[in-house]
Amino acid sequence: MDYEAAFARVGEAVSGANPLEARELATGFSWSEIPRWHDGALWFSDMYNHCILRLAEDGSTEKRVDAAGRIALAPEAGGGDKPGEEIVLGGMGWLPDGRLITNSMHERVVLTGSGTDLTVYADLRELAKSSLNDMVVDADGRAYITQLGYDLFVGETPDTAPLLAVEPDGTARRADEAGEFAGANGITITADGSRLILAEVDANQITVLDRAADGTLSNRRTFAPTPWLPDGICLDEQGGVWAGMPGCGYVGRFVEGGRMTDAIALPMDRAMGTAVVLGGANRSTLYIACGMEVFDRAKSRDEGLGSIWAADTPYTAGDSRP
Repeated sequence: MDYEAAFARVGEAVSGANPLEARELATGFSWSEIPRWHDGALWFSDMYNHCILRLAEDGSTEKRVDAAGRIALAPEAGGGDKPGEEIVLGGMGWLPDGRLITNSMHERVVLTGSGTDLTVYADLRELAKSSLNDMVVDADGRAYITQLGYDLFVGETPDTAPLLAVEPDGTARRADEAGEFAGANGITITADGSRLILAEVDANQITVLDRAADGTLSNRRTFAPTPWLPDGICLDEQGGVWAGMPGCGYVGRFVEGGRMTDAIALPMDRAMGTAVVLGGANRSTLYIACGMEVFDRAKSRDEGLGSIWAADTPYTAGDSRP
């Protein structure tokens, strides 16, 4: 990336955007990721502490999933962590029957359960080209899962990869009808279920596809180019996509075509905004998961600089997913 040019693009985009103020709600985590609003509360992954937390209104947290004691499965044809390596929990969602499912990212399986009682819901080791990334679950219980396509953490050359889908009956497939994506990350579904939107990190763009009743995808096109790499995203019912853009100091809201309408500044020495979700009483509060050290897991745990921030917005999420 040409960082000088990218920072200039960010500055130009922000200059025409409405500024919103963010406040810190809680800190002391490792790398905070995958925020979700569920059952009246914020949930998120404390990734390098191997757990999913539920954040209360007073800033306290409750551990709802604890994978610290899980032993990674042996890799199969598609690869995966070596047995015994630590578990990192990524994308998550809830099935129609209320069960939580979450990606064991490097293990390349989807887990279900609570506390330490975790079982494999879907084994993607033979389908996944790389570590699993984010997830969205539709109203029927179909999970769409992104993967970067390469191992970022050991410096592999960026590559493309397809989306993975786990059908409501638990069977898994590559969503090859959609093609391959350049560093697929955050992923969402519109309230009416007709469109799926995802962030392509290595293409600096947000991409949209049409979605049929049976879950198949078509008519892939660019929703918006972004001035900086887009990470975790969420939708509002007014037509905007909110994107974390770690490393540039901002979270932005984009409308179709690429204009940034709103911008939230974050202190770069304290919080890199990675992923976002609209929540709160009327789903108009933007919650921002932030971290400071993604490449060194032990350092991230020891320093505990991961945090959750929030900003009040004039938008609402409605029934968009997640």
